Amino acid sequence: MEPRRPETPDSLRDPHGGHPPHTFDVVDSDVLYEGAIFALRGDRVRMPGGRIATREKVEHYGAVAIAALDDEDRLVMIYQYRPAIGRRIWEMPAGLLDGGSEEAPVEAAKRELVEEVGIEADDWSTLVDVVGCPGFADESVRVFLARGLREVDRPASGDDEEADLVVRRVPLDDLVTGAMSGDVVNGPCIAGVFAAAEVVAGRFTPRPVDAPWLDRPTEYARRRG
Repeated sequence: MEPRRPETPDSLRDPHGGHPPHTFDVVDSDVLYEGAIFALRGDRVRMPGGRIATREKVEHYGAVAIAALDDEDRLVMIYQYRPAIGRRIWEMPAGLLDGGSEEAPVEAAKRELVEEVGIEADDWSTLVDVVGCPGFADESVRVFLARGLREVDRPASGDDEEADLVVRRVPLDDLVTGAMSGDVVNGPCIAGVFAAAEVVAGRFTPRPVDAPWLDRPTEYARRRG
C-alpha cells in the first residue's frame, strides 16, 4: 500500500462552508496578568443572542516539538522534571518559539534539538499541529519529524532543569504502548508518537516542513514586540 498524502476528509470540512452564522467579536479586552512566556487576558465577547460575556484567554508564544526518528525506529526522548505537575515525565525535545523574531518554526526546532539532546537531522517535515487547551489558551505546538540523525556537541546549559534531564532513544512501539498505558502523558508527544507510527507503517506521508500552520499564536508576540 502506497502511503497517502494527508488531506482534509469530507467529513471534517467546515459545515458552514466558510460562512459561519455568527462572528464572536471581541468588544473589549483587559490584560489581567503578563509574564515571561504567557499572559492572561479577559475578553468581553458578543455571543450569538447579543449578550456580552467575559471569556478568559491565555496568550502564548507557541512552541515546537521534535519527533527525532533514527534508523532503528526509535525516537529521541528526554526525561525531565515539570514543576506544574511536580514530577518527571517522558517528552520529545521541544521549546518555545522566539516571539521577538521572524525565525521559521523549523529553525527553532533545529536549535532545540541541538541544545537539548545534541542532535542534528538531514530530513525535516511536519507531523501534526496540536492545540492542547482551545477552551482557554491559544497555545499551539507544531510537531516536526526529523530523520537522518547525527550526534553533535551539545552546548553547555545554564538551566538547572535541563542539566538534570535524561536522554534516551526509545523504540516507537514502546512509546505507543506507553501512551496507551498512561506512562506517556505529554499531549504533543502523544500526538507525535501516533503520527510517527502512521508514517513508519507506511499509511501516510508527513506534510512539508513549511505547511500552513493555521493556529500559530501571534497575538502575544505582537503585543509584546
